[in-house]
Amino acid sequence: MTKRVNLRVSGLVQGVGFRMFIDRAANELKLGGWVRNRPDGSVEIEVQGAEELVLELARRAEKGPSRSRVTSIRREEKTPERGLGGFTVIV
Repeated sequence: MTKRVNLRVSGLVQGVGFRMFIDRAANELKLGGWVRNRPDGSVEIEVQGAEELVLELARRAEKGPSRSRVTSIRREEKTPERGLGGFTVIV
C-alpha cells in the first residue's frame, strides 16, 4: 500500500546535516519526495512510498543525525500522488 506523509520536524534540525541525513535514508529506502528547511527553523519532509518504508523514515527522522535534537514532529497524511519518484533536497 502506497502512503504519502508530510512531516514537520522541530528542534535543533538546521545546520546539523539533517536534510542530508533524510536524503540518504530516503534514497536507501527507495522513497520519493523531498526535504527542505523552513524559515521558522523547522525541516519539512514530504515522502511517499510503501507504508512500512515511510514509517521507517519517520522513525529515523525522530532520531535525526547525532548533532540534531528533535523536539517534535507534526505529521499529516496526504493522498498519494502519481509521479512522485526520486528524493530531492530543496535548497
